[in-house]
Amino acid sequence: MPSLHHPPRETARLEALRRLELLDTPPSESFDRITRMAAALFHLPVAAVSLTDSERQWFKSKVGVGHCEIPRLRAPCAAVADEGRMLVIPDLLEDAHFRDSTLAGQGVRFYAGAPLMTSDGYCLGALCVLGLAPRQASEAECAALQDLAAMVMAQIELQHALGRIDPTSGLPNRQQFISDVRDLRLAEEPGAQRLAALVSLASPEQLSEALRVMGAAYLDEIVREAQPQLRQLAGGAKLYQVGSTQFAFVAAQDAQLDDLCAHMLEWLATRQAAGQARFITTTTIGVAPFTVGFSKGLDVLRNMHSAAHDALGAERGVRVFSSEQDAVYRRRFWLVSEFGAALERPQQLRLVFQPKVGLGDGACASVEALLRWTHPEHGPVSPAEFMPVVEGTSLARATTAWVLEAALDQLAAWRAEGLRLQVAVNVSAVNLEEPDFCERILDGLAARGLDPASLALELTESALMRNPQAAHAALERLAGAGVQLAIDDFGTGYSSLAYLQSLPAKVVKIDQSFVRGIGHDGRKRALVETMIKLAHDLGHDVVAEGVETEDEARVLRAARCDQAQGFLYARPMEALALGGWLGERELAALAQPA
Repeated sequence: MPSLHHPPRETARLEALRRLELLDTPPSESFDRITRMAAALFHLPVAAVSLTDSERQWFKSKVGVGHCEIPRLRAPCAAVADEGRMLVIPDLLEDAHFRDSTLAGQGVRFYAGAPLMTSDGYCLGALCVLGLAPRQASEAECAALQDLAAMVMAQIELQHALGRIDPTSGLPNRQQFISDVRDLRLAEEPGAQRLAALVSLASPEQLSEALRVMGAAYLDEIVREAQPQLRQLAGGAKLYQVGSTQFAFVAAQDAQLDDLCAHMLEWLATRQAAGQARFITTTTIGVAPFTVGFSKGLDVLRNMHSAAHDALGAERGVRVFSSEQDAVYRRRFWLVSEFGAALERPQQLRLVFQPKVGLGDGACASVEALLRWTHPEHGPVSPAEFMPVVEGTSLARATTAWVLEAALDQLAAWRAEGLRLQVAVNVSAVNLEEPDFCERILDGLAARGLDPASLALELTESALMRNPQAAHAALERLAGAGVQLAIDDFGTGYSSLAYLQSLPAKVVKIDQSFVRGIGHDGRKRALVETMIKLAHDLGHDVVAEGVETEDEARVLRAARCDQAQGFLYARPMEALALGGWLGERELAALAQPA
């Protein structure tokens, strides 16, 4: 007979059970294997890992039974949880207490249950076996069942020991989420559609700043403060901590996407109205649909994380995963990975050169070196696609170094052939912050016996403004040595004219977005004319980019622009082709009447 409950002890037992986050979780093969062993040991059709909740017995694992729970009232496993010891009932119908139980009503006659004991003495429930006919249990069978119950507890503790529980929040972590998503196929029909959500309490930049200023303890406090709110958001779903300030859950089976997103927006509004962290962090939520039995837990996590990151730039803080956007991110990742490999196998890379033509005399004394990449399997990759991606990574330094070396080698080859051209190379913001950047350029020129004036460096306004002090120091040194400097894509950045005036740049390049259509757009014409006059007044020569029509060239010539670059004159070409192009222009110039 079960003893009377002692409420404080029972409250503590239930809290111990709930801390383990086992209730209402998907089946797990690691538990099912033990349950099958118990049924086989007794040669019985039914066995279960039965956890005793406040009003029910819930089956974490089961063999031979279709339902997942029964009422706790008069359940034999509840008696095991109350007493914390082995219980054998040879015939439920002959037992005064259990003859009216749910199990007896279902035709069960025999019961044997071994307690599931935690290390601190709480009984979570029982590993039980059931039979449809009365029988006895031998001492050996009872001992074996208790050993199997200990194996169940060892499995629970093993999940903790293997890092399945976050030490700060006490919540199951990323590894457990991945396992549980995989195990959903044991409880649901493969192919069923489900929704999962990830809540990110702060952006990576905010986390870094908070860690720097407040320390790790502050982040722990953010997590502790958010947990009750997160449980409210998840409803009855199991909550996981999958990152330092990231939490996830799988929504209920009947959850609808629109309703779930609406609920999350309401939750965000409530969270933004309370709590200290709201002043320095931005909470976002990413939702990812997935397919039971086909979607991997890691992929679900990645998709949720991607959506939550996208939500940082959204008007509302909730985003649903987009496979189209994911394809863009995957492409960018592929570009970075493959381009890094290309730098180690430079036969994939080459330089082409686009001439800059004098608008007054038509002469070409300078070319811009442009990088081209031909992938061995996928063919040519557009620089408009890979360069913006590369410039945002650590590959930017190595890329500029490769281009500079190749450009200087070509300059030296042209000098040996008697061809005197200036070559311009694009430089990124990070290059100006390299402590040995100036030395490497000047040493490279000297090693090849090249005049520093034969090299020009082109820098965008945004690159100059990233670290103005470092940029100014580097440029002063290079200009002092004779290297020509140009401000590229002028007019598209956010720099100040006062700062630009102080730079030792000789050339300003007007971005093609201002030049395109200038022949018939009066506003553009007025803007470009003003830019050219301003640059001249500041002592700069002016190069117009993207010139494609004679009308555009005519307007620029009338505005006294110095040089032009664009398809009207030549597309970027290989070094050998450039020699032929220059020869043709020279012959054409000689053929002109004096």
